[in-house]
Amino acid sequence: MEQSTVLWMLALVMLFGSYLAGSLPLVVNLSEDKLQLVSVLGAGLLVGTALAVIIPEGVRALFNAGGNEAHQHGSGDLHSLIGITLVLGFIFMLLVDQCSTRNNGEGGKPTEKSLTATLGLVVHSAADGVALGAAATTSQADVEMIVFLAIMLHKAPAAFGLVSFLLHEGVDRKRIRKHLLVFSLAAPCLALITFFGIGKEGKETLSSVNATGLAMLFSAGTFLYVATVHVLPELMVRGSSTHSHLPTTEGGSVPVGGLKSKELLALVVGSLLPALITTGHHH
Repeated sequence: MEQSTVLWMLALVMLFGSYLAGSLPLVVNLSEDKLQLVSVLGAGLLVGTALAVIIPEGVRALFNAGGNEAHQHGSGDLHSLIGITLVLGFIFMLLVDQCSTRNNGEGGKPTEKSLTATLGLVVHSAADGVALGAAATTSQADVEMIVFLAIMLHKAPAAFGLVSFLLHEGVDRKRIRKHLLVFSLAAPCLALITFFGIGKEGKETLSSVNATGLAMLFSAGTFLYVATVHVLPELMVRGSSTHSHLPTTEGGSVPVGGLKSKELLALVVGSLLPALITTGHHH
């Protein structure tokens, strides 16, 4: 099966999966414990995928570009690009979140809060899509599936949380569904744009492979930010106080509860799973 066909299928699954997960608060009330466990597993997968899958694949894509030519002329530059691109991905999400947090500050209207909350999560989702699209260009099916799994286990609770937050803010249900649709479309659309955008120049060319590597490293930086700055702190806080499911910072000081034993196990398993699945599969 062609790479583009597989990516189209994954994009459709991601679209419908996110929309269905986000629709759940409109029809049923899920258990807080179950949602927490899925969120912890998703956070572990984000960290493990970034460190053990996306970063190594991004580095490999950079240094395989042009074979010996890349090593003779651009090896030093490529080494510095790795760290810079990771940091840029991290800083990008930091700036997005800070803008979202300030716009959600005191005195904000419910409509404004709902728009900035949705916008922040759409940008998160779009960055996830770039990671999937770049992974699809590497011809490593296992890498593509691991990235997809990590994104889905992160997006489902995020969609659920977004709708829960919008319901709490008193937003009209018809408008909530529009917000959810935009959020659900962001990652699939960016995945396809990234894949075909990189693919147009030909995947064997130096600039194309560099684009793949840089896109993956940038995405790894966003994955690490989302997992370490948003998801994990929010999950640990939730153990000792009742919070919105929305995975964005609200500001202010809150008590830190810590994870239960089964949640800690889920986090460790989620972090190790990507490395274990991809071990021995690279060529």
